[in-house]
Amino acid sequence: MSNLPPAIDFAKTEEEICSKWAEEGTFKKQDALSLERGDKEYTFYDGPPFATGLPHYGHILAGTIKDVVTRYACQTGHHVQRRAGWDCHGLPVEYEIDQKLNITHRDQVLAMGVDKYNETCRGIVTRYTKEWERTVNRLGRWIDFENDYKTMDPTFMESVWWVFKELFNKDLVYQGYKVMPFSTACGTPLSNFEAGLNYKDVRDPAVVVSFPLRDEEGVSFVAWTTTPWTLPSNIALCVHPTMEYVKVLDKKSGARYILAKARLPQIYPEMTKKKKWTPQKAAETLEVEATFQGSELVGKKYEPIFGYFANSEGSEEYFRILSDTYVTDDAGTGIVHQAPAFGEDDYRVCLSHKVIQKGKDLPCPVDSNGMFTDQVPEVKGLHVKKADETLIKLIKDSGRLVQKANLDHSYPFCWRSDTPLIYKAVPSWFIKVEEIRDRIVENNKKTYWVPNAVKEGRFHSWLTDARDWAVSRNRFWGTPIPIWCSESMDEVVCIGSVDELAELSGVRVTDLHKDVVDEITIPSKKNPGTVLRRVDEVFDCWFESGSMPYAQKHYPFENKEEFENGFPADFIAEGLDQTRGWFYTLMVLSTALFDKPAFKNLIVNGLVLAGDGKKMSKRLKNYPDPNLVISKYGADALRMYLINSPVVRAESLKFQESGVLGVVKEVFLPLYNAFRFFVQ
Repeated sequence: MSNLPPAIDFAKTEEEICSKWAEEGTFKKQDALSLERGDKEYTFYDGPPFATGLPHYGHILAGTIKDVVTRYACQTGHHVQRRAGWDCHGLPVEYEIDQKLNITHRDQVLAMGVDKYNETCRGIVTRYTKEWERTVNRLGRWIDFENDYKTMDPTFMESVWWVFKELFNKDLVYQGYKVMPFSTACGTPLSNFEAGLNYKDVRDPAVVVSFPLRDEEGVSFVAWTTTPWTLPSNIALCVHPTMEYVKVLDKKSGARYILAKARLPQIYPEMTKKKKWTPQKAAETLEVEATFQGSELVGKKYEPIFGYFANSEGSEEYFRILSDTYVTDDAGTGIVHQAPAFGEDDYRVCLSHKVIQKGKDLPCPVDSNGMFTDQVPEVKGLHVKKADETLIKLIKDSGRLVQKANLDHSYPFCWRSDTPLIYKAVPSWFIKVEEIRDRIVENNKKTYWVPNAVKEGRFHSWLTDARDWAVSRNRFWGTPIPIWCSESMDEVVCIGSVDELAELSGVRVTDLHKDVVDEITIPSKKNPGTVLRRVDEVFDCWFESGSMPYAQKHYPFENKEEFENGFPADFIAEGLDQTRGWFYTLMVLSTALFDKPAFKNLIVNGLVLAGDGKKMSKRLKNYPDPNLVISKYGADALRMYLINSPVVRAESLKFQESGVLGVVKEVFLPLYNAFRFFVQ
């Protein structure tokens, strides 16, 4: 040691240390000694990442925080099981396969064979695990890759089945027809929290359309919408029951319109310019002929804008005025067009006014890939977002277009395909989150967050407004929902284990994926001679990651006492984006199962952005390769730069390579030189 060199290559020295640790099995020895001493258990859950991509700075940051805390726990007399895990199912994997095989429609997968499709998915899920292992080990993080868990392991999937059956037995599961955020690129509904993960500023067409009254010639209701593609499915209009509405004569066109009095500026924007809107100008422009409350308009009939559903079953209830207090006077005309297949409020309002019936088909001329069907022949085969201009032209040609403009606003995009979401009525399996929402909020109060502001702000707000959770996906590569039922749904069986399935069906399986279990039938007890078949859907991958505390241990089939002694976890850590993701699903399922939080302590890190403040992008190449930074300055310099920044307090960090160099120059070199001086 007395012959320390005057200069040191930190990166090379770290590589030598990592090699020595690997050669001597240092991590394993420390773990074994801790168990031998009987150290008190400190439970840590490592949220499973997808291994379909390489680790980035966000992973490195979260991994560093986890490593610092769990090492400290070990150094203070605790044993910590640090087990790596992998998210293997769901949209991230399927979307990549769809791109690779040029799959654009569900029917193509069925033609190919679900077994072949799933095998292709299985082939890529662990593609980058070795690269992950190499990078994580090079960072000096101690974590067990040999004893890892994968969400596609049969043991993991069986525990997911157990979780779902427990909820089913508690009457927290139901099948509903609900308007959901829907990814047309992936052909599946998303949960509300997934829809909140990726908002973007977009420009959409905004049109005002007329709806002529049937009993008063020359008078029209006018409604505003930013989704012209939903107008072919219009079957009602909605007003606010207590809002004031007016009938005005438009002096220029001679047309008469009915709209909210407070929303006249929508049709006459010059009204907002006080200097120009003089009494004379007003008299030249319009004349208010009548005033009434919204409730007085209810029941009035109007001419449909398109005739596609004018003669369909139940249409005698269509094309009339409804009322509901969700209508506001802060935008539009105070009259909202109703397309119940594409709007949550539309569906609710039309159902309550008996315009539609529960369980009956809705006017929905759009398929699972967002394409118009032959019910609207003029735009058949067009994606809804591309059909707007054609539909607007049809409306204009029919003399029903009152106004056309553009609206810049924030809009939800699919978090995986990065394409605009639509809202669409689909049958889904739901967890009754609203029923246990108060308990979830109470359990959140028992946890300690860094920073606390995220717990009491963003996360608390999300929990207090939490809605029932749609956990089913109309996809293929995932844990199948373990419900077998009769065709009429009058006999439903929920399976909670491999043994139970074998007992009821006579078939024992070693793989629980869709292509295997869909072949299994269960003899009906209600109707002898008939069989129950599994429902088509698979679980949302967020349900699997939320089940991770139980499924990684194959609870309750194995490790029962070990799990129960270590639950809730002492510590977890992930990024701010997980407030609507993993943190949320953990809390929902732990409350539903045990009325406890899933964790005691949580560190939330912020986002690591590119130096220009934008999101890091491989396409734009606006950030340095993490492996090059590590090989240049060393992992410790990168780790220290990250954990000594606002990003550990859930704030954003604009990554600067010069900051990593600064740690070397201002911390490591002075420390090394001082140490070398005293040694000599």
